[in-house]
Amino acid sequence: MKRLVLACLLALVALAGAHELQPAYLELREGADRSIAVTWKIPYFKGRPLPIEPGFPDDWQEISEPHLTPLGNGLLFRWKMKPGESGLDGAMIRIEGPRTGLTDVLVRATLANGEATTRVLRPESPGTEISFANGGVPFMLGYLFIGIQHILLGVDHLLFVLGLLLIVDGTRMLVKTITMFTVAHSISLAIATFRIVEVPEAPLNLCIALSILFLGPEVVRKWRGGTSFTIEHPWVVAFAFGLLHGIGFASGLSVTGLPRGEIPLALLWFNIGVELGQLAFVLVSLALMRAWKVIELRWPLALRRAPGLAIGILGAYWTFDRFHAMLTAV
Repeated sequence: MKRLVLACLLALVALAGAHELQPAYLELREGADRSIAVTWKIPYFKGRPLPIEPGFPDDWQEISEPHLTPLGNGLLFRWKMKPGESGLDGAMIRIEGPRTGLTDVLVRATLANGEATTRVLRPESPGTEISFANGGVPFMLGYLFIGIQHILLGVDHLLFVLGLLLIVDGTRMLVKTITMFTVAHSISLAIATFRIVEVPEAPLNLCIALSILFLGPEVVRKWRGGTSFTIEHPWVVAFAFGLLHGIGFASGLSVTGLPRGEIPLALLWFNIGVELGQLAFVLVSLALMRAWKVIELRWPLALRRAPGLAIGILGAYWTFDRFHAMLTAV
């Protein structure tokens, strides 16, 4: 049983790096002369730009060289293209590259008259036809879906929430703790939207890893019947570290190259998706905990302590991994 638990924890470590990826963004804006202004933002994956690129119809031609702008978490390219006879409406757009399955791509197309459409390209379907007949996925709804996916695939953020659930006692304290975590996300949204504070991504990721590592000993202390400030006031810790996690959510979307007027709403709907995904995780976790108590399963001690061990081990792994990445990037 101990070997089984250890194997599960090592499997989590193997999957630990997947969450660093942010969604890619492609914007196609038609000008009065029918030229297409292209904005292409690709995220970093393990310190390098994800090797994907947009594919356009064969009769489209570049009329300007791509202009590169390095970002904190990726690269931003801007250039212009001349479409063929069909133009933007009806054009087939695809995402090409060996690792298209790692992230979603939000495609935003706008005609010269202001009419717009949005598509979300999933890993299993990396191509789409630009059509303004039905409008596609509403722009903000696309970010809502990406926010839900972002949190549900975010093993580090979910482990932090799980650590809080293992520490908190009582329904009232649980509601208070989760509420403060949500409030912290809302504050982080405002900070990211209005750029009151800008935190470099590498130190931010390190601090998020430290927040998970911090909860590991607290869970162990809770098992042993001990107490601490965190165990007695988990809502304070949830609020403090929630600010870091919230900035981590928003930082990947605030520099996507979106029109300035749309960034606040995009961040808002993205964070709503994050909160919905987080709430679903909390409800499922509580339901499983309740089910185990009702049916009175006698799990081995090693298996009962596996969630807490995962928090401590993965927190330590992420801390060393992100600290090393920050040093090598200097």
